Amino acid sequence: MTETALGLKRRARRMARALAHIHPDAHCELDFTNPLELAVATILSAQCTDERVNQVTPKLFARCPTAADYAAADRTEMQELIRPTGFFRNKTDSLIKLGQALVERHDGEVPGTLTELVALPGIGRKTANVILGNAFDVPGITVDTHFKRLTQRWRWTTETDEVKIEFAVAKLIEPRDWTMLSHRVIFHGRRVCHARKPACGACTLRKDCPSYGIGPTDLETAVKLLKGPRAAELAELAMAS
Repeated sequence: MTETALGLKRRARRMARALAHIHPDAHCELDFTNPLELAVATILSAQCTDERVNQVTPKLFARCPTAADYAAADRTEMQELIRPTGFFRNKTDSLIKLGQALVERHDGEVPGTLTELVALPGIGRKTANVILGNAFDVPGITVDTHFKRLTQRWRWTTETDEVKIEFAVAKLIEPRDWTMLSHRVIFHGRRVCHARKPACGACTLRKDCPSYGIGPTDLETAVKLLKGPRAAELAELAMAS
């Protein structure tokens, strides 16, 4: 049967509530202490794991504590600092231009609006929403590869464009939940609902998931696919549901 718009909204919100229970530890996995550090870390995270970024940023943040430091940074030195994150030449260019733009337009401070953020070098809508949600407590939906994959798998939307996905999910979920929903979906994608072989049988969302069965449904097999420091707890939740 075709799902109505109301039915979809109700199902999406049930799943969102379940995700809050499944992943109470969900958070931004990039290390930062201020909006500038988060902006830099998010730029570095493109095509790179958060773990690798967090290994690189302590030295970078110590070397460049202000926007002016990025604006005046030695290109060769910065490239060496961030080389492990990949695409280090392009990222260096983005960071230097970001520092220059912040100094010239915003007195060296990271602005707190979407319009101002997306006008900055190296910052697109996804990065802007990460900054807004985690540094300024302004609700935002972060559509990364995990979020895109899972919301399509759950049939919350058929859109493929990241901005259209963001707008579609925004119609389903209350704004106050947008930022944490993003973290929880990303956590679920990394720990349970994997791209190639999701742990369907160990997923507590299975009753509301239209894609249930694309991964192993046998609990014993599925449990072995769970990842992360809370894998044992996730298995217990699955067995209890």
